[in-house]
Amino acid sequence: MQDRKRLEEAVASHAKITSLTDDLDTLFELLREGEDVAADIMRELKPYQALLGKLETAMLLSGDNDSLAAIMTIHPGAGGTESQDWAEMLMRMYLRWVERNGMTAVITDRLEGEGAGIKSVTFEVNGQNAFGMLQSEIGVHRLVRISPFDANARRHTSFASVFVYPQIDDEIKIDIKEGDLRIDTFRAGGAGGQHVNMTDSAVRITHFPTGIVVQCQNERSQFKNKDSAMKQLRAKMYEHELEKKRVESRKTEASKLEINFGSQVRNYVMAPYRMVKDLRSRLTVGDVDRVLDGDLEDLIHSWLVWRKTGKTVKESAEFPPD
Repeated sequence: MQDRKRLEEAVASHAKITSLTDDLDTLFELLREGEDVAADIMRELKPYQALLGKLETAMLLSGDNDSLAAIMTIHPGAGGTESQDWAEMLMRMYLRWVERNGMTAVITDRLEGEGAGIKSVTFEVNGQNAFGMLQSEIGVHRLVRISPFDANARRHTSFASVFVYPQIDDEIKIDIKEGDLRIDTFRAGGAGGQHVNMTDSAVRITHFPTGIVVQCQNERSQFKNKDSAMKQLRAKMYEHELEKKRVESRKTEASKLEINFGSQVRNYVMAPYRMVKDLRSRLTVGDVDRVLDGDLEDLIHSWLVWRKTGKTVKESAEFPPD
């Protein structure tokens, strides 16, 4: 059903982009003929650009787990109430993003802060490509603002860390292809009856993709030895797959950064000027309120392009540098 939904969405997107392209072609043709349709063209270009951006973002999601749902955790850094309030602001931002994209979120763990904000929160994001897009948020987020908790209205800097895990199905399917196996038979050695030592009843199986080798020579029957060796192979391949998952998990854990200066991935500045700047893709957004209200599409798209190509967007000259 999930594959069917994904394919239906792809077909619908293709039909919609084709329809919008035809409409724009018609409008440009009318413009060339002298008709006053410039305003209509500008109006049609907005949804066209938005849909193209959405389709390009989907094309950039090429990782093994990018299509999966996600588990997101947020922790405030040092700073007490100020950082705890910032962590709650981030939580609201992501929940609004989830809502805007037609996904669902389930808060599984929330620890309230003392006075305001949250000490930690964990929630599931269920939807197509949730993990692929939310990977852009992994890291430390820095806020600069006039503190509402400071009676002297001084400027404060707060930090909060965001981490995202893919929701991986625990079931491991062991698919063994005949073409990946080499099965050798040989005479069993050691103590045993005359039949065991005189016939090629022992079996050795080599699995080429993993390099796993198993063998069995306990039974008189070659078929029984083969069945037993296949059971050993499945068990070892299962452990092999588990170890791969453990390695990925260790890599994910190792990518966490200290919640402090110098480790942030994005700055949110609300005083003395207003901007949001991603320090990886170098994208600058001037409307901070729009971003905090869940409009993360440009930031996510620019990060995906940076991850894929290593290229950053041109920095805006509208705002002063850091």
